[in-house]
Amino acid sequence: MTTPDTSSAGPTPPSTGVRAAGQRDPDRRQRIARAAIEVVAEVGVEKLTHRKVAAAAGVPLGSTTYYFKTLDDLLVSALRQAADDDVEHLRIWAAGLDAGGDLAEALAELVLHYLGPARAETIVEHQLYIAALHRPALQHVSQEWDTALAELFAGYTDAETGRALSVLFCGWQLQGIVREQLPERADVEASFRRLLGR
Repeated sequence: MTTPDTSSAGPTPPSTGVRAAGQRDPDRRQRIARAAIEVVAEVGVEKLTHRKVAAAAGVPLGSTTYYFKTLDDLLVSALRQAADDDVEHLRIWAAGLDAGGDLAEALAELVLHYLGPARAETIVEHQLYIAALHRPALQHVSQEWDTALAELFAGYTDAETGRALSVLFCGWQLQGIVREQLPERADVEASFRRLLGR
């Protein structure tokens, strides 16, 4: 077997740098989005900058501005990443539910998980979600998150009850992150039980 002669193929075109970087680091865009979530957790939405995100992601500043031209673009990606992570976590949770299990009890445990072990993640997710109040670019992502949550809960009830469960679920979280003490499990469970009529 002979090696093909490439000497007449002409000079190799110069690399643009961007394409090569993308080939070497195909997950860079997602890593930047996750770094933005970390920065929001540390300093809040209003103090987010491309420079801080680049440092947190361990990439050149030019990478953040290449993938995300504006801070709103960066926040949209961070919010979508947070929403995707949350919905995936909830799907795993839902897959572990017993077919004949007590939904009100399971939802109460889930609320307490979000306000206990996962409190830090819950806080930053709500910061990103609420940022849509003043940043219209984020509104559609927040609404998509609402819809995904309602649809997931509707899988155990019906569409209308699923929407109501998602509102109650998010309400417990929103109240919980601004209070020092966790709500009583019995109170959380009772509210879900009343809504479900069980």
